[in-house]
Amino acid sequence: VGIATCQIARACGLKVLGTAGTEEGMNIVLRNGAHQAFNHREANYIDKIKEYTGMEGVDIIIEMLSNINLATDLQLLSYAGRVMVVGCRGPIEINPRDTMSKESSIIGVSLFLATEEERHECATALLDGIEAGWLKPIVGSEYPLEKVVKAHEDIIHSSGAQGKMVLL
Repeated sequence: VGIATCQIARACGLKVLGTAGTEEGMNIVLRNGAHQAFNHREANYIDKIKEYTGMEGVDIIIEMLSNINLATDLQLLSYAGRVMVVGCRGPIEINPRDTMSKESSIIGVSLFLATEEERHECATALLDGIEAGWLKPIVGSEYPLEKVVKAHEDIIHSSGAQGKMVLL
């Protein structure tokens, strides 16, 4: 989701910031559309993002681990900014005043509720992007179907994804 987000946002002409937990991950983010990458394992990465944005904040955050990052995300948003929650592994406590002070929004995203027409529109846009060459999915690890249990174990215990896991 993160790599596709970088590629799509860049193709739409947006200024793209990305995060990763390793030097290799940050290089992948940069090679896939981000103008700047930050290491989210560094204690001061939030300050670096604020400095990069000139303290104006970011307009949209695509959040894949909201149970860890949501409270911090709200500190990074610009006026009327949005956090799009696409991933969560549990609860988190936030201060609603952080949304009020910037009139920001937290929006949950789930394709499970999409209509058939919306799913078709998304698929068409993705296929068009692949055909045009600005959307380039990265294949990470590959497993034969009979090793699906191993694939799940590896992704659960990995320090971060580096491309799509593919079952053959």
